[in-house]
Amino acid sequence: MPSTTKGEKRMEQVGFIGLGRMGRPMASNLCRKGFRLTVNDINPQAVAELELLQAGSAATVAEVAQKSDIIVTMLPNSAVVDDVVSRADGIIASARPGSLILDMSTIDPETTDRLAKAAAARGIAFVDAPVGRLAAHADRGESLFMVGGSVRDFERVKPLLEAMGTTIYHCGEVGSGTRTKLVNNFLAVSSCQMNAEALALSQRFGLDLERTLDVLYGTTAVNGQLKINWPNKVLIGDIEPGFTIDLAHKDLTLIIDAANAARVPMPMAAAAREAFSTARARGFGDKDFSAMVDSLCDLAGIEKPRLPKK
Repeated sequence: MPSTTKGEKRMEQVGFIGLGRMGRPMASNLCRKGFRLTVNDINPQAVAELELLQAGSAATVAEVAQKSDIIVTMLPNSAVVDDVVSRADGIIASARPGSLILDMSTIDPETTDRLAKAAAARGIAFVDAPVGRLAAHADRGESLFMVGGSVRDFERVKPLLEAMGTTIYHCGEVGSGTRTKLVNNFLAVSSCQMNAEALALSQRFGLDLERTLDVLYGTTAVNGQLKINWPNKVLIGDIEPGFTIDLAHKDLTLIIDAANAARVPMPMAAAAREAFSTARARGFGDKDFSAMVDSLCDLAGIEKPRLPKK
């Protein structure tokens, strides 16, 4: 926990911008662990919840930056991060030299590179630390972070990350965290489409779901989504989002765009994105990404796979 006892380094003031489904519990965990926060969000209710935990609030991004040594951003997409960080009254323009921007959003790597360069020109450090795992993990302070930044900057933000999560990987220099996240999410998101097709086929064949899963869990066909996430979500009828189909589609778009820029063909990613596009068009965009199987079964007129209640 941060400390201000005599002889120790001054506790850094933390700004937190973006109190959505992931950001709010992360900021809350920082408050509970004793960090001094100034928060900002477009949703006044989210700000009010943090104020109950003794966080200060700021009306503008500029005010957050001016008051903070470390400015954390947890925002929905590249365009919003770019705007908040680089606009005329944004973080870079308002923060003091020696400050540090810790961006935990999942965004385009080229945006990360550009913002880090612009921040460095103003004497401001930049660390990218996109988040692994789901909103439920953020609630419990069990997030996973993939971090890009210098060793010095990584050590500076590590106490914050430890207050919000249990697993932290320093992936390399600035931009490596974001790129690692895209590699991870390609497998995590695409596997949902493969699982959906496999279980839809199993349902059409009339196979017993529990026996089929037992077989799959015992072979190399198994994956984390099918064994860990799905039995706690769609297979028991819970499709309320931990991570939405809309966000999964956004990440697949980031992955394909980044791959195109790096001249890496990714036909499976492109096919998965179109499947997620179909699910969104059918009204499943705000559902958990495990609900891909429900979307496919609806499309094919197949009974949805559900485990028996225990």
